[in-house]
Amino acid sequence: MSVIRAMQHMYSQVLGPTRRGVLALGAAALVPAQAAEAGRFGAIARAARSVIRPERAVLLAGALAGERVVAVGERGVVALSDDGGGHWRQARSVPVSVTLTAVRFADAAHGWAVGHGGVILATRDGGERWVLQSDGARLAQAAASAATNFGDDPRGALLAREAGQLVKDGPDKPLLDLHVVDAHRVAVVGAYGLFFETLDGGASWTAALDRLDNPKGQHLYAIAVRGSTWLLAGEQGLLLRSTDDGRRFARIASPYNGTWLAACATRDGEWVIAGLRGQAWRSIDDGQRWTQIEGAPPASLVSAGALPEGGVLLANQAGQVLVTRAGSSLTVLPGPALPPLSQALALPAGGRLALGLGGATRLDKHA
Repeated sequence: MSVIRAMQHMYSQVLGPTRRGVLALGAAALVPAQAAEAGRFGAIARAARSVIRPERAVLLAGALAGERVVAVGERGVVALSDDGGGHWRQARSVPVSVTLTAVRFADAAHGWAVGHGGVILATRDGGERWVLQSDGARLAQAAASAATNFGDDPRGALLAREAGQLVKDGPDKPLLDLHVVDAHRVAVVGAYGLFFETLDGGASWTAALDRLDNPKGQHLYAIAVRGSTWLLAGEQGLLLRSTDDGRRFARIASPYNGTWLAACATRDGEWVIAGLRGQAWRSIDDGQRWTQIEGAPPASLVSAGALPEGGVLLANQAGQVLVTRAGSSLTVLPGPALPPLSQALALPAGGRLALGLGGATRLDKHA
C-alpha cells in the first residue's frame, strides 16, 4: 500500500464509514493518527511536544510574520526561522499538542493558527508564544448561542440542529484553513462545513455557518479573499462565493466535481483553485468562468499561494513544487526528490520553502 493510500485508510477509520476519507488528501490529514488523539480531547489540554529539530517534524503549513517564517504541524509543533529557513527553533510556548493545519499573520506580531480539535491559537509576538482562544467544544457552544438569535428564521433552526450535533460530538473536527483580514477580524473554516469568525481579535468567536449554502455540511478546505470577494473551496467541487465581504455566500458553478484542496487570489485579479488528481483552474472574472491550467501530474495539489512577483506557487502530494504565471502551464520547479508536501511558501529573500512529511526543505532561491 502506498504512503498516501495508507494515510487515506487510517484517516477513514477515524472518520468512520459514513463519511468519505477525502480529508486524507488535504494538508490536515498528513498525520491522520493525530486525529484520533485529538478526538479523545486530551491533546487540547496538553502542551506541544518538545522536539530537538523542529524543521524535521511533520509540518503542514507556513506563513510569514514580517521576515520570520512560522511553520506549524503535528503535535502542536511550531517551528520558527529568522534566516529564510536556514536555521530553526521551536516556539517557546504552545498550549496544545493537536496537529496544527494552517497559520496566517496580520502583521509581524499578530497571527493565528488552527488545527484538530477545532483549536484556534493566537500569538502577539510573531509566533514565539501562543494562547488557546477556542476549541471545538467552545465553538459548538458559540453556534448554539447564535442559533437563538434568529427567532422564527429557518436559518436559526438549521443552525440549532448543526450546533446540537457539534455539542454532542465534542471537539473532534479539524479546522483546515483561515483568513486574517487584520488584527481584529479572522475567519476559520473546516471539516463538515465549519465556519466561524471573530471581529475582536479572538476575544469571542461567532458561528457563521448560516451564511453558507452548504446543507450537506461538506468539508471546507480553503478560503481565499481579494477585496470584498471571498471564495470558499471544498469537498465534491463545492465553491461558495461572497461579494459582500463574507456576509453571505452563494454556490457558484464548479469546473470539476472532485474535491478542491487549495485556493488563492492574486493582486492581478486572478483566482486559482486546485485539488485532486492535479486539477488546477483559473478565473479572471471572480469565478464566472474557469479555464483549466494544464501541465500538472495526476497527483493531488494541496496548496496554492500568490507569488509577490506575480504567478501562483503550488505543491502536490508527489513532493513537487510547481508554478504558473498568467494561466501558463504548470511547471515543476527543479529540486531534490521530496516526500509528500502540504505547502510551498515563497521566502522574503527569494527562493521557496517546501513543507510536508519531511519537514521544511529550502529550495534554490532562483527556483
